[in-house]
Amino acid sequence: MPNTLKARLQAGKASINGWLSIPSGYSAELMARCGWDSITVDLQHGVQDYASMVQCFQAMSAFPATPLVRVPTNEAGIIGKALDAGAWGVICPMVNSAAEAKALVDACMYPPLGRRSNGPNRAATYGGSSSYQDIANDEVLVIPMIETAEAVANLKAILDVPGVSGVYIGPSDLGFAIGLKPLFDREEPAILDIYATVTSEARKRGKFAGLHTISLEYANRMIAAGFTFVTVGSDASLMTKAAKDALAAVKKG
Repeated sequence: MPNTLKARLQAGKASINGWLSIPSGYSAELMARCGWDSITVDLQHGVQDYASMVQCFQAMSAFPATPLVRVPTNEAGIIGKALDAGAWGVICPMVNSAAEAKALVDACMYPPLGRRSNGPNRAATYGGSSSYQDIANDEVLVIPMIETAEAVANLKAILDVPGVSGVYIGPSDLGFAIGLKPLFDREEPAILDIYATVTSEARKRGKFAGLHTISLEYANRMIAAGFTFVTVGSDASLMTKAAKDALAAVKKG
C-alpha cells in the first residue's frame, strides 16, 4: 500500500486535506467517502485521543484517502504510536529550529535515518509484498509546522533537514506570534509575504508547502499562490457551517 499522497505531492499536484477533530469512527467514515486526498486526525486541538484516532483510521481504511495525524507535541513516544497505528504522515506543531526538525525526523524514521522504535502494529499491513520496515522511511511524510516568528526566521534551515518532506503553516498561531489576531484566512501583507517566502523556499528544495484554510475560495487562491497541500476546514467546522446555512435558509423561507 503506497503513500498516494506523497506520490501526488512529489509530482507537484495540489492535494486537498480533510481534518478530523470529532472522535468518531462514523464521522471519519463519512468524511473519507467524500474524496479527500488525505485526512488528518487532530490530536492537538481536536477532542481526539489515541483510541479514537485508531477508530478513525480503521473507518477510513476502506477509502483511498491517506491517513495523517497532527500530534500534540514533538515527542517520540506519541509520534511512534501514531505511525504504528497507521498514520502515513505526521504534522508536528511548534517546530522552531533545525534541531527540533531533526528530532521530528528521528522520531518518524527507522535506523539508520532516525531512531523510531520497531513495532508497527496496524501499519505492518501496509507493506504488501514487502515488509513495512523496508518501505516506511521512503513513504512516511514528515511535516513540521511553521507557526512562530522563530520558525519563519529558521525556515531555510528547517527545510534543509534531511527527511523533512515539507512544511505546514498554522496561520492562527503564526499571526498570534507576530502580534496579530489569531485568524485563519489571512489578508495581512506581512503574512502574505511570509506565505510567498515559504512556498518559494519549499519549491527550491523540491519540497511542499501546506496551509490550513477555512473557506473554499481562500483555499483555491492559496493553491494558485503555490501551496500544494491545503486543508479546508474540519469535520466540525464544515458540519457547523452546513447546519447554520440550512437553518438560515429555512428561517428565511
